[in-house]
Amino acid sequence: MEPVRVVVAPDKFKGCLPAAGVAEALADGIRSVRPDVELLLLPVADGGDGTVTAALAAGFREVVVTIEGPTGEPVRAPYGVRGDRAVIELAAACGLDLLPGGRPAPLSASTYGLGQVLRHALEHGVHHVVLGLGGSASTDGGAGMVQALGARLLDGAGLELGRGGAALTDLATLDLDDLVALEGVRVVVASDVDHPLLGTYGAAAVFGPQKGAGPDEVRLLDDALTRWADVVAAATGQDRRDLPGAGAAGGTGFAALALLGASLRPGIDLVLELVGFDAAVRGASLVVTGEGSVDAQSLAGKAPVGVAAAAARAGVPTVAVAGRSLLAPGLAEAAGIGAVHPLSDLEADPARSIADAVPLLRRVGARIATQHLGPRAPGPEQAMSKEER
Repeated sequence: MEPVRVVVAPDKFKGCLPAAGVAEALADGIRSVRPDVELLLLPVADGGDGTVTAALAAGFREVVVTIEGPTGEPVRAPYGVRGDRAVIELAAACGLDLLPGGRPAPLSASTYGLGQVLRHALEHGVHHVVLGLGGSASTDGGAGMVQALGARLLDGAGLELGRGGAALTDLATLDLDDLVALEGVRVVVASDVDHPLLGTYGAAAVFGPQKGAGPDEVRLLDDALTRWADVVAAATGQDRRDLPGAGAAGGTGFAALALLGASLRPGIDLVLELVGFDAAVRGASLVVTGEGSVDAQSLAGKAPVGVAAAAARAGVPTVAVAGRSLLAPGLAEAAGIGAVHPLSDLEADPARSIADAVPLLRRVGARIATQHLGPRAPGPEQAMSKEER
């Protein structure tokens, strides 16, 4: 008899546990009820923070470089390499979590460090880059990233601009002569954001307040990004400001599309490819996924729904685990998730739920094994008839 196989593929529980920790705790719980089950742990991410960790768990080699953080302080940023492919995430280079003391810097934070990581990878033979966008501290339109790659952003006097989105108000010309060679390099941006660069639904208006920008700063940043888009269009002969995804990560999507020749794909789809999900799920009996909060945003392409969709293509049912679930009845099922098991059912106090996440996840894993896998198949000694005994 073929062993029962379960694929455990959760995203992180943000602020609580990394995806690998969630997967291990769930697996422990499943084993406690069904020690006979074959478990395959595939922690995932949706293209934001945790993308590199998912790649490393899938066998990529870690490379760590010292770069400029979002406000210029040195940070050590990891990325993953396998062959000529690299997985790089913005959050690890210039994310909100890297702001010194957690103090927002909406006008001066930069993506320069992201460009440094990308340049390091390119200089070490990488030809295929997966660039995960999400968690950005800056709204500089990716200008810092391309500065680190050799582009020169000049004001009217021919002087180099400083870092940050506000500096773009003084931009006059863009010199691409020393931009790193990108011939033969494929850049794919992992992002679920479909916002344009500018306007009411653009990078500054929608995401600027999350990075500490007040109304006046949002207007300044949108004007600065408009200037950036105008100058890039003049330098390249193409205008990418209105493309879906141009507003991702404070406009970093725009720079990747306009100056790196990047294409955009949903983050979870790219990560599932990286970890070999399709091959892993073939023949499985169940997939267990999850994230910290399963809510309306989850239905817009976050990890659990992407995992469930991929599992459904293989004919395998999916259940999800969450710290909490805010979905109305029936919405999870409509998205391909057969059941959601929130930790809040076991511990209503959010602070205690976070503190006790590992034992709670083990209990949920045991519950999933009981409810969705059934009793353990009898072994030879259990299958003997009374007469044979």
